[in-house]
Amino acid sequence: MKIAIAQLNPTIGDLSGNARKILEAAQQAATEGARLLLTPELSLCGYPPRDLLLNPSFVEAMGIEVQQLARDLPPNLAVLVGTVEQNFKAHVTGGKILFNSMALLEAGNIKQVFHKQLLPTYDVFDERRYFEPGLQANYFTLDNIDIGVTICEDLWNDEEFWGKRSYIANPIADLAIIGVDLIVNLSASPYTVGKQQFREAMLKYSAVRFKQPIIYVNQVGGNDDLIFDGCSFALNRQGEIICRARGFATDLVVTEFDEVQRDLQSGSVVAESESEDAEIWQALVLGVQDYAQKCRFSKVILGLSGGIDSALVAAIATAALGKENVLGVLMPSPYSSEHSVSDALALGKNLGIETNILPIGELMQCFDHTLADLFAGTEFGIAEENIQSRIRGNLLMAIANKFGYLLLSTGNKSEMAVGYCTLYGDMNGGLAVIADVPKTRVYSLCHWLNRDREIIPQNILTKAPSAELKLGQVDQDSLPAYEILDDILQRLIHNHQSAAQVVAAGHDPIIVDRVIQMVARAEFKRRQAPPGLKITDRAFGTGWRMPIASNWVGVAVKNIYQSTSVPNPSGLSH
Repeated sequence: MKIAIAQLNPTIGDLSGNARKILEAAQQAATEGARLLLTPELSLCGYPPRDLLLNPSFVEAMGIEVQQLARDLPPNLAVLVGTVEQNFKAHVTGGKILFNSMALLEAGNIKQVFHKQLLPTYDVFDERRYFEPGLQANYFTLDNIDIGVTICEDLWNDEEFWGKRSYIANPIADLAIIGVDLIVNLSASPYTVGKQQFREAMLKYSAVRFKQPIIYVNQVGGNDDLIFDGCSFALNRQGEIICRARGFATDLVVTEFDEVQRDLQSGSVVAESESEDAEIWQALVLGVQDYAQKCRFSKVILGLSGGIDSALVAAIATAALGKENVLGVLMPSPYSSEHSVSDALALGKNLGIETNILPIGELMQCFDHTLADLFAGTEFGIAEENIQSRIRGNLLMAIANKFGYLLLSTGNKSEMAVGYCTLYGDMNGGLAVIADVPKTRVYSLCHWLNRDREIIPQNILTKAPSAELKLGQVDQDSLPAYEILDDILQRLIHNHQSAAQVVAAGHDPIIVDRVIQMVARAEFKRRQAPPGLKITDRAFGTGWRMPIASNWVGVAVKNIYQSTSVPNPSGLSH
């Protein structure tokens, strides 16, 4: 029996458009002789639909659409479609009124409906807000083949692989006990760096442990801050990958279940990404492309400072939307170096994008004049520096408003973490492209991008990073070296290490103290930032739920000095 995997890129809420994509995939699958077509989790509405699910008319429209789709599908093809089903017992037994479901459509009818059993609530997931968990193992029989059905998280609870159970049930183990011939998993699993290798290792373990062939289907595309990488694949009973779809692109691949061997047979295997940088590049390009298109923007604008962050964002935008759809604006001030302009113009030429120069010196003088009486008797400081950034932010927003462009914010994760960015200035924008990319990774990506030819001008790669908001300024006047800062942030944010553990790893306690305080103080800025594309397992976005008004810093800092012999420096607040 031939089984087709439809790796789809849905638009959230576009029920008719998503149904059309499923139908087109079904027609292609039927042409290739498939008997069963698999689609991702919630493929009809797109994942994650979030609070659209609280709208009864949306849920009702989904039910109508899935019935129509059943009638439209090729008659000899069975299709698993991701949808929701109402929990009609909820008003009596309690619980949520919806299930996260897969509907088996065949011969014009909805033959069976299967409910997701394990509902994640960590990181970006909030499924218990909407769904009631299914309580039984799901399977169906097609042409004498028993096929177990699992939905995304249902795979992620093998206690032998993880060393523990996070949920009571293990749907894979339950299906193995039943004795199904094949397990399929229909997922919408967001991308993070290295996640595909982890998925394949996890499923290989389950395939070998339970002697079950497994087909894993994943959504692809960008939806708000989340990027879905696709990379659907299939394993035989020995845990060997016999089929893999493309990464970061829609695809339809066909594998075959041998009814004699009761196993999956070889199919096409797309190669993995050549490196982490190549993988991240693909993710960010897809994220920008889909965010712009799904929000109905055809052109983007960004500020070009001559620095490495805006250079990388410009390159990503050009790859995503085409050079004719990217506008770079240079806004030099009296503090801007000559090379900041020449480097930005060289970048624009390399990319082939349009550039414009809007000097801001006169605007700065207007602000100085207006604020002169109020600021009298004070020294030039951060407030005046930030006025420059806010002038630039206003100009970019004006152009974006005037011409209907999407403004891309260019701040990196290191800056966002410690608040080295200006609210209503360089933080302005509709999408923060590299907000989850640490500064050290920004450099790595740019070097990777230049592997065949110079795209990022060499001077941008070698000069000291600077906001150029005052004479002679460089980032390291205010921040630790980025290699040090990024390691501290990795330990604090991703690894959840205590301050004392970070110090024990070799970092200066005074620097650790300062970084912790900067991270805490910047929370109010991050709350007001544009959505940022997520590429790590701990991004400042949907899954980041830290309080603004808190006092955890005092405890963290106190613990540093209790666990070291370094005296607490005066002036560092607890």
